[in-house]
Amino acid sequence: MGVRTYIDSGVLIAAIRGDQTIAAAARSYLYDPLRDYISSDYVKVEVLPSCIFQGNQDEKDFYDDFFRRTITRVPSDDALLQLAINEGSATGVSGLDAVHVACARVGGAVDLITSEKVTKPIHRAAGINVISINPERAARSELQRSAIALGRASKSFAIAILRSIKKALRLGS
Repeated sequence: MGVRTYIDSGVLIAAIRGDQTIAAAARSYLYDPLRDYISSDYVKVEVLPSCIFQGNQDEKDFYDDFFRRTITRVPSDDALLQLAINEGSATGVSGLDAVHVACARVGGAVDLITSEKVTKPIHRAAGINVISINPERAARSELQRSAIALGRASKSFAIAILRSIKKALRLGS
């Protein structure tokens, strides 16, 4: 049994439409044999209409393949939407991001893979490991989590850490 993983729609979109670096990062999570995938109709609503409207069959096939490989599909109901409202009220996560966090929790996900920046409220979700696919974002996310765990996450400290990482990433390019 693999790590139960909820994939946000932005990850699917990045895998098929993103630049080489971000697409590779997204695909590394989408084709990880050590993961079991969880999804929802909300992800389908975010990814399928555009490619169908534009007649992009390859993109639709890519999404359909992912949905076939999911082991759990979280259905929508009033309790799920209330959980999303509660999440948003507690953490500032808004809109469909709150719904995705709720779906991940209901589906029993350990990891929620997203394309959102670490400055976005989705990274405040408690009880689930939120992972960004962008290498710079992922590095920031890990450092930010470590700083919080050590109790040193003051605003100025976090800003200094993020600037250092950004500078290091520029130097490494």
